[in-house]
Amino acid sequence: MIESVEEIQKLFKEIDNFLPRTPETEKLAIFVIGGTVLLKQGLKPATKDIDLVVRNGHEFKLFENTLNILGFKNTKPTSEYIHLNISQVLEREDFRIDLFQTSVCGKFSVTDSMIERGREYLVLDKLAVYLCSNEDVFLFKTMTERSGDIEDCISLAKRGVEWEIILDELKNQIKLSGQNVWITWVGERLDILADEGLYIPILEEVERLSEEYYEMN
Repeated sequence: MIESVEEIQKLFKEIDNFLPRTPETEKLAIFVIGGTVLLKQGLKPATKDIDLVVRNGHEFKLFENTLNILGFKNTKPTSEYIHLNISQVLEREDFRIDLFQTSVCGKFSVTDSMIERGREYLVLDKLAVYLCSNEDVFLFKTMTERSGDIEDCISLAKRGVEWEIILDELKNQIKLSGQNVWITWVGERLDILADEGLYIPILEEVERLSEEYYEMN
C-alpha cells in the first residue's frame, strides 16, 4: 500500500531520471486518474495502485520500458479489469502501476476536455505529471469493478463534484469510442451508489440512455 504522496513523487522523480529523451517528446505527459488524486486530497489514507494514462503508443512503450529498467515486472490483469481494457499492470515491491494507453476505440480516452480540467502536479526534466479532475476520476471509477472504487466514488461525491461535467464527459467518451455499452456499466455503478444513500442528480438521465442502448441492441 502507498500511504503518502511523497512516496509517489519520489517514484516519479526516479522514473524521470531514467526516462530517455527523444526528439518526438520534449516532456512525456502522464495523467493520474485514480486513487492518487484522492490520496493527495486526504480523501483516503492509502492507495494500492497508481492509475496512469499516456496518450499514444510511443509514449506508452517509452514509459513501460523505463519502468522495466527500474525493476517493475509486468503482470497479468485480473478479472477486476474486465471493463477497463487495461494496457498493462506493472509491480515492484509495494508499488503497483496500472498503465493505460489512450485510444479513441475501446479505451477510456484522455480527451481535450479532460486535459483542460487536469491540474499540473509535477513537472520534471523529461516528465510532466497531471492530476485529472475529481469528476473524471469519479467517472473512471464507475467503469471498474475493483474493490474500493465504490467507496472512492462516495468520497468524491461527498467532497463535491459537478454532475453535469460527469454526464457530458460520459457522452463524450461514448461518442469517441463508439461503445454505447459503457452507459450500462456506469448506470449499474450509479445504482449501487444510490442504494448507498448517495444523491445522484444525473441518475435519471443515465438510466434513460441505458434504456436506449438496450432497445437498440
